[in-house]
Amino acid sequence: MRFSEKKKGANTTVNYEGEVAYKLTPKMELYTLVCTASLQKKFYTDSDECISRLRGLLHKVPIEFSAKLAIYAREKMYLRSIPLVLVVELLKRKEDYVTTVAQSKLMEDLVTRVIQRADEIPEILSYFQLANNREGTKKLNKLPNALKKGVARAFHKFDEYQFAKYNRATEVTIRDAMFLTHPKPIKAKEELFKKIADNTLDIPYIWEVELSKADGRNKKEKWESLIASKKVGYMAQLRNLRNMLEENVDNLQIVLDNLADKEAVLKSRQLPFRFFSAYREIANVGSFKASAVMECLEEAIIHSTQNIKGFDLNTNVLIACDMSGSMNCSLSSKSKIQNYEVGLTLGMLLQHRCRAVVTGIFGEDWKVVQLPRTNILANTHKLSDMEGEVGHSTNGYKAIRWLNTNQIKADKVFIFTDCQLWNSDDAWMQVNSINRKRVSALQIEWSNYKKVMPNAKLYIFDLAGYGNTPIDLSTKDVYMIAGWSEKVFNVLDAIEKGESSLSEVERIEI
Repeated sequence: MRFSEKKKGANTTVNYEGEVAYKLTPKMELYTLVCTASLQKKFYTDSDECISRLRGLLHKVPIEFSAKLAIYAREKMYLRSIPLVLVVELLKRKEDYVTTVAQSKLMEDLVTRVIQRADEIPEILSYFQLANNREGTKKLNKLPNALKKGVARAFHKFDEYQFAKYNRATEVTIRDAMFLTHPKPIKAKEELFKKIADNTLDIPYIWEVELSKADGRNKKEKWESLIASKKVGYMAQLRNLRNMLEENVDNLQIVLDNLADKEAVLKSRQLPFRFFSAYREIANVGSFKASAVMECLEEAIIHSTQNIKGFDLNTNVLIACDMSGSMNCSLSSKSKIQNYEVGLTLGMLLQHRCRAVVTGIFGEDWKVVQLPRTNILANTHKLSDMEGEVGHSTNGYKAIRWLNTNQIKADKVFIFTDCQLWNSDDAWMQVNSINRKRVSALQIEWSNYKKVMPNAKLYIFDLAGYGNTPIDLSTKDVYMIAGWSEKVFNVLDAIEKGESSLSEVERIEI
């Protein structure tokens, strides 16, 4: 037995704060990386490091898993760019990843499937060019057959309006993509493909262009006309609520009815924080109609929770949301949403579905903030306004220590965080000076708690994908889930049924 003993510390690493952390399996690391990737600079890393890690991980996991993960990220997590990146990175090293005819056909089907908007056709080719350092006039010659055939098939997914809407003067255009991939025009598409080749696509009705033609005096009338035409899409309505309120449009109710429509909500596939972003924008608008808009948004986001299982009065739930300094990081250069607000929104979605729940926030300190379960966005807004009240360290272990100190029995503990937890408490470190050299503060506190509550479960929701975890996932009843969509709670449900964190990915059909 002495020769087969597990090497001490083999699973440990150090996170970006210098604290003991734990390694993930290649599949788990790729899953967390992809499901939280905005391909923008994060607090600790940038997009180049993200892609470099992704490339390394692709060598360590089966191609079938990577393919399923690309589909999962596109169709369940509602991400656009990272699925394209994942597919191209698989294709550009064909000799390493795609080694059989079946795998080549799999990649062809995958390319077609992840392309779900017309502008993603030139985008996937642009990334292929970038990823392979192609330059000059022949920068896109000799495309992999799977990419070429997959893109060609994707041309049949879109109509003239969709092509015309995204027919932009980018480095790779839709027309370029057609000449490169040679899609076979069925009879119904012959005229459309000829228009793309001749650059004669009909100029589409684009509401932004129409609005830009209006001056300050008739912008209200233009908005009312656009609303009446029903040509402003769901996301555009969501993003322009403040503009509509400030123009005091008379037919705002049409917009509110659509935004709160259950089928429209589910079809729109909005990430939960999009609703919060809209809510926050109008929270301080001096309009008599603002409260009605806020109620509409609350109704809309509740529709998105319908499949979240939640827990009844017989299950005590603790929700802990990370509001530390490293969570003060925008999702992208164009976004006003901070990472901690994503966690708050998801936390409030879960709280809405739990009957016996305590919610709190942590940074340097841990603070309980009890809120009614009914108002998801109002709760998120209230917690967001508390940023800074608990300091900017990342002492997530204090949420568990609060349970231990007060002998509180929680059946489920949920932590929404970027996973870069550490310990800024000198007194605690002195008491645990021996253990802390090889075990994280969270691991110690959770081990102590399990002595009191042996059946308790801990769920870490990774919101940043830095590649490590603050607690060993081989510990009994400890799980990790990643992503920003409400679909993360499907993973939670799968775990509760005895499956793994990756079950939702593995069951994707390809």
